[in-house]
Amino acid sequence: MARILAVDDDLDISMSIRNWLEHEHHQVESVHTGDDAKHHLRIYQYDLIILDWQLPGITGVEILKEFRSNGGSTPVIMLTGKDKISEKETGFDAGADDYLTKPFHIQELLMRCRALLRRGTVSSSDELSVADLSLDLNKFKVTRGGKEITLTAKEFALLEHLMRHPNQIFSSESLLESVWGSQSEASTDTVRVIIQRLRSKIDGIHDKPLIANVRGIGYKLSTE
Repeated sequence: MARILAVDDDLDISMSIRNWLEHEHHQVESVHTGDDAKHHLRIYQYDLIILDWQLPGITGVEILKEFRSNGGSTPVIMLTGKDKISEKETGFDAGADDYLTKPFHIQELLMRCRALLRRGTVSSSDELSVADLSLDLNKFKVTRGGKEITLTAKEFALLEHLMRHPNQIFSSESLLESVWGSQSEASTDTVRVIIQRLRSKIDGIHDKPLIANVRGIGYKLSTE
């Protein structure tokens, strides 16, 4: 499961991209202007960026140049109606990792996303393990003590985040921002409910609980 930022001012294309990527269990945030894209890239970290060239206010190429100049290393797929070699060269010179000309088939975009995510800089492991708890990102599968546990997409995303940062304490607000994203209408109560469900599923029948509630601070996945 990857966290992806999709930037396109065409609402139909944006919705299609988001729906297909979420179907593959990715967490997707969609924005439609250059200023919103810059804001998100300053604040949040992503595993992949899908960036349209033509945007209101500022072009995708300008956004990409600024992102790379500030040290951003996240893989970027540039979407554009420009198909001349010189224009493609401009996109690659700005720091794009891949380039897809509109109109495109959504399956081709998905294949390119998979290829970039396999070599991405943020999500480096497809399998995570803490104690006897294992999470397989490719198979969307969680097991503890060899027994498979069925999780919803959001439970899976939250558990993945905790497993990537064992023993680190996260407040409800931090988890809300990292797992649900800035566009979500979820609240800290939502986080509490999902944590309770996870603890029931992950720790319910085991003598050693892994998901700990640090009173007054937040939650962590404990290896101790």
